[in-house]
Amino acid sequence: MPITNQQAAGQAFLRRLYVDSYYPDHVVDEGRRILARLCERIEAEQPSDLAALYVLTQAATEEFNLLETEFEAAGSEIETVAREEIAEDFWFVASTYGFTDADVEELIATRDW
Repeated sequence: MPITNQQAAGQAFLRRLYVDSYYPDHVVDEGRRILARLCERIEAEQPSDLAALYVLTQAATEEFNLLETEFEAAGSEIETVAREEIAEDFWFVASTYGFTDADVEELIATRDW
């Protein structure tokens, strides 16, 4: 299902990670797909409140937790720069879909990174 929200569809997720060779593009690509799937789920399920949104964002965070293994296998990791970029993109998604009062820490509360 393609993303219909034009702002979300046009977002270059994880852009700072692509310009740093420490982060392998093929792993960052998977992170970008996680965020795109999150947008698709929000559009499909239309969460009615923050609690429902947090269920979706925390599920996507779990996918990033699993992605950490791929980063490590490629000689990288989700460290400070990556954590901040991922968190900013989660907040972007929340705010783009009208959840401007979302707490970024709650959006990614299930993170291991």
